Order: sequence, then structure tokens, then C-alpha cells
Amino acid sequence: MGKSGGVVEHRFVSIPELKEAGDVMGSKGLSWMTVPATYIPMKNAIYYSLAAAYAEEKGSDLIIGGHNADDARVFEDTSEEFFADLRKTLYDASPRFRTNGLVILRPLSRLSKSEVVRLAAELGVPFRLTWSCNRAGEVHCWKCAGCAQRREAFDKAGIKDPLRPKKV
Repeated sequence: MGKSGGVVEHRFVSIPELKEAGDVMGSKGLSWMTVPATYIPMKNAIYYSLAAAYAEEKGSDLIIGGHNADDARVFEDTSEEFFADLRKTLYDASPRFRTNGLVILRPLSRLSKSEVVRLAAELGVPFRLTWSCNRAGEVHCWKCAGCAQRREAFDKAGIKDPLRPKKV
């Protein structure tokens, strides 16, 4: 997939202990929270911290995230406030960022999921190489929230999803 997107280097980081709230509801920590079942505690703080560590190592001053407007309605860690606070935290933690700067771009943040699908189609994104499922595997499960949102976004956009089986 990386070659299709022009990625020069892939770095894979295994974080097997991250679990969705739906998988751990009833545990002491999450039992008091009202969150979607797909919420992963501290997910974006973790992901962007890893991205910032990589950016600092490589001398980059730019991180690009793919959050959309639909995400911001559900997950607080995709809000403008979250990213303003995160940027300050990353600056505080990094002499390089304080000296050279760091920008976190979220070019899709004002688009709905269906608008993102339309834009991707216009840009020729190879949908067959994309992944939306919240579960691990070789193929989408078509039962989880990620798959349901993908199905809805493609349907609203009026675009055929090459990964979607005809019966789903």
C-alpha cells in the first residue's frame, strides 16, 4: 500500500493493549463513562505522540491527520481544542519543535465522511487499498461501527465500494 501512496518509509508500531470501550466496558476505569463502543482511551494522544516522536527523529515539522467532521461530533480527541493543547504539549516536550516549529494539518476536518469519499474518488484514491474495519483481519467484517460508517459514507456519496460484498 505504501508504494501506491508514495510513502518512502513505513514504520510499524505494535500497540496490542489498546482496546475499544465496547471490549472493556464494566471495567473500573470506563464504567462511569458514556462513550461510543468504538472509543479507544487516549488513542489520538498516543498516535500523535508517536507521530511527533517520528517527526522529531526525522527532522520533520509537519504531521498530517485524516480526521473528518463526523469524527469531531463523536470523539473529543479530534476537536480543535484537543489539537491546540496537544501542539502546546509537544512544543513543551521537544526542543526541536520549540526551535523549528511543528504543524499538525487536518485537511479533511471540515468534510463529512461521504464528502471525503467523493473527494477521494475525484483524486483517484485506490479504494481497494483502504481499510475502515475496527477489527483485524484480511477482509472487512462488515459488522463493526467502522464498516457501517464506511457503507453509509459510500452510499451517501453515490460511489460503489470495491471492497463491499454484494450481499452487505
